[in-house]
Amino acid sequence: MKLEYRNLRVALLGGGSVGAQVARLLLEQGPELANRVGATLELVGIAVRDVNAERTVDLPRELFTTNAEELILGADIVIELMGGIEPARSHILLAISSGADVVTANKALLALHGPELFAAANQVGAQINYEAAVAGAIPIVRPLRESLAGDQVKRILGIVNGTTNFILDRMDTEGSSLEDALAEATALGYAEADPTADIGGFDAAQKAAILASLAFHTTVPLASVYREGITQVTPAQIESARKAGYVVKLLAICERVTDENGVDGVSARVYPAMVPRSHPLASVHGANNAVFVEAESAGSLMFYGAGAGGVETASAVLGDVVSIARRHVAGGPGVAASSHAELSVFDIGRVTTRYAVTLEVTDEPGVLATIASVFSKRKVSLALVEQSMTPAVIGTASRAARSATATLVIGTHDATEAALAATVQDLATNSVVSEVASVLRVEGV
Repeated sequence: MKLEYRNLRVALLGGGSVGAQVARLLLEQGPELANRVGATLELVGIAVRDVNAERTVDLPRELFTTNAEELILGADIVIELMGGIEPARSHILLAISSGADVVTANKALLALHGPELFAAANQVGAQINYEAAVAGAIPIVRPLRESLAGDQVKRILGIVNGTTNFILDRMDTEGSSLEDALAEATALGYAEADPTADIGGFDAAQKAAILASLAFHTTVPLASVYREGITQVTPAQIESARKAGYVVKLLAICERVTDENGVDGVSARVYPAMVPRSHPLASVHGANNAVFVEAESAGSLMFYGAGAGGVETASAVLGDVVSIARRHVAGGPGVAASSHAELSVFDIGRVTTRYAVTLEVTDEPGVLATIASVFSKRKVSLALVEQSMTPAVIGTASRAARSATATLVIGTHDATEAALAATVQDLATNSVVSEVASVLRVEGV
């Protein structure tokens, strides 16, 4: 194929594990990529903090520079793989204002400043692509933005953090504690030295904000995403879920909601939840990711694969680069971000869900009726009640001074989160309840 279009100059910001793989692939697969695009993709430089730092890939040293601004101003396409908020935000705005298009994998930046960046791009007809920002190698951004643009997405259930999925999977399949599973994840390179962003649910919340904004054509601020991590998940909860036919997963849930007053809105939330073992997400093991989409016309769709990894994520980045480069060759402005629906973003209290609650209660007549009345007061309907006896021996007290407790496992029907949360608060202060041992939401049923 004869290429007649000029070379497209590509600037890379960041030379870490993903950046190094992107650079390698651009150099090694240059002719093949050129045939796909209709123009040569010329890697003109890699901006890094330290040009002498060790790299995971052997790359030409002359490509490295610490002058990111100069590199940006000479580029047609800027790939931002630095991470963090600044200077990444300023670099992207500079690229847009100078006429370049942008590819980024920066989920934190998009979750916090996406509207600002997209508005700047729309103003000048530039393009921002970010497939790798949500689920690594898994294609989900483009399907939501393009393939399902004519459909109405109802709900998204996503396992979008490989570290937490690895930990919960080990707890489920091996009986590991959270601490032991985290140590294994760290040793294997799945978890950072500071795992807070992963196990605290922050990483998944950023991705939920991006997914919800895309799926519902509405700006969903990160501050509106409800977040719980996995730090409170116990082996006992995992085992109890297993016996009931469930597996515990950290889910990013994006949902179109109609509240009790008939008002339409959207919800984005992250928390550990019980998922039926018959659900496709239950079979997602190890550090893999998966996104389950429920659409009005298309029905149920699942996207599954590696959620991280240098070369895997580089695949998604290069897909975005090729897409943008083809637009350069064909001509025309970039595709604007769709946020025109502007539905209300509901807080979690207006969301309808189900709970599985484990209680330690005193073993005496009338306890079940008392517990049932607490749920009835909040208009929460019970779906399941199971009881087991647990003799409790306190110190060296005599047999007469010993008491017995019962363990109640209660499953609810659908109710608002506000009603369910209020019920749990009432239970915690009720005289017949010794302890609210566990509360998990139930999803995917």
